[in-house]
Amino acid sequence: MKAIMVVGTTSHAGKSLLTAAICRILVRRGWRVTPFKGQNMALNAYVTATGGEIGHAQAVQAWAAGIIPTVEMNPILLKPQNDMTSQIIIKGKAVGRASALEYYEQYFEVGWQAITESLEVLGTEFDLIVCEGAGSPAEINLKHRDLTNMRVARHLNAPTLLVVDIDRGGAFAHVVGTLQLLEPAERKLVKGVIINKFRGQRSLLQPGITWLEERTGIPVVGVIPWIDNDFPAEDSLDLFERRSSGANKDLTIAVIRLPRISNFTDFDPLEAESTVNLRYIHPKQDLGHPDAVIIPGSKTTIADLMILKQTGMAEAIQDYVAAGGTVMGICGGYQMLGKMVADPEGIEGSEGRCDGLGLLPVKTVITPQKTVRQRQVTSNYPQVGLPVLGYEIHQGRTRTVEGAQTQPLFDDPYLGMVDSAQSVWGTYLHGLFDNGPWRRAWLNLLRQQRGLSALPNGIPNYREQREASLDALATAVEAHLDLTPVLPN
Repeated sequence: MKAIMVVGTTSHAGKSLLTAAICRILVRRGWRVTPFKGQNMALNAYVTATGGEIGHAQAVQAWAAGIIPTVEMNPILLKPQNDMTSQIIIKGKAVGRASALEYYEQYFEVGWQAITESLEVLGTEFDLIVCEGAGSPAEINLKHRDLTNMRVARHLNAPTLLVVDIDRGGAFAHVVGTLQLLEPAERKLVKGVIINKFRGQRSLLQPGITWLEERTGIPVVGVIPWIDNDFPAEDSLDLFERRSSGANKDLTIAVIRLPRISNFTDFDPLEAESTVNLRYIHPKQDLGHPDAVIIPGSKTTIADLMILKQTGMAEAIQDYVAAGGTVMGICGGYQMLGKMVADPEGIEGSEGRCDGLGLLPVKTVITPQKTVRQRQVTSNYPQVGLPVLGYEIHQGRTRTVEGAQTQPLFDDPYLGMVDSAQSVWGTYLHGLFDNGPWRRAWLNLLRQQRGLSALPNGIPNYREQREASLDALATAVEAHLDLTPVLPN
């Protein structure tokens, strides 16, 4: 099967973004391509049409390739938990929980089989597989059990691109050091170096490029300038680098940056709203006076709920609602808004229970059975009759307290509710803000509270903005990248 590989000298070198750009570039040239990442560790997940979980970045790369995401594009997904373990998802299904050592002892062979089987499937359906590595391919303490970098490249005999982030400094040392630590057979596969996130003047960089090419014998096939792009972040480390999306905007929405925050790609459509200032707030920070607060998903609901209580953020949110503020909880955040969350079997890592924020009349029990599915429903609030698409990824049964009066958000009452004042919202539906008319209707409620005029809500869904963003990304990258050394003849 024909394939190319994209690896990086470090994490956050820009592999995911460049893989998406390459997929779109090749599709525009007439290739039938698919993305692939053998093993991903991330808390941002997407649900495929068959109800399987994959990394959200691979879903975006699939959309860049103009195809429907499938589990074969990311056969192993590891979701870190609070007790130094990860939930292990193979071919879209959760199969267990393990520490790093247990994982490699118990799942290495199973994982490699899932990877090779997935590659076989993709190889029969596409002209070219664009593979992405993870972290660095030269971690000498892990190379013998690395499932996703040069083991995949060697299996496919894939011409490989090595990406380095020059913005962090030390780029030439990173490239030379990485190549030095690769095995000769691995180093032979590296056909080009991409210098990413370059902010300077190209002429000043050229002597370094010349030296690097002469030293390594490998051409620098791209110097990609810094690109301000709303490509979804792969894990919560990226949130450290995020700033407020801008001052002098109509609305400010605060997202609580939980320690085990998951699926914060839910909020990319809000960041894309020109009138919204989206702020990520650490639980130890002052909540301030935003127009709305969002408690996002969490991989460890009870542990993150306890952090909110220990830092005083829980009380701050309760006071904020009492003063008339608007709060939304999504998935784990929805569970936290209730009266109690219990994990009697220690599914999240340790047995326990914790009183919730008491803002919605529900109780949640974490259960072994995991709900993973796409959904299509109709809204009751904030506007009746809007079609809404999204997906569920959660473990737990949430039930309404007996005798409580609730207002279901959708025609499926299990998916969420809103209080009578429309100030506390809770839902299990990820991707909710991707629905343009629903998002605008909710924002218009916030605008009404501020005395602001309503925005038009007859707008397209976020996927159309994402398509434009992927096109712009591909155009920007293609102008600075020569793929000739890695493409099949």
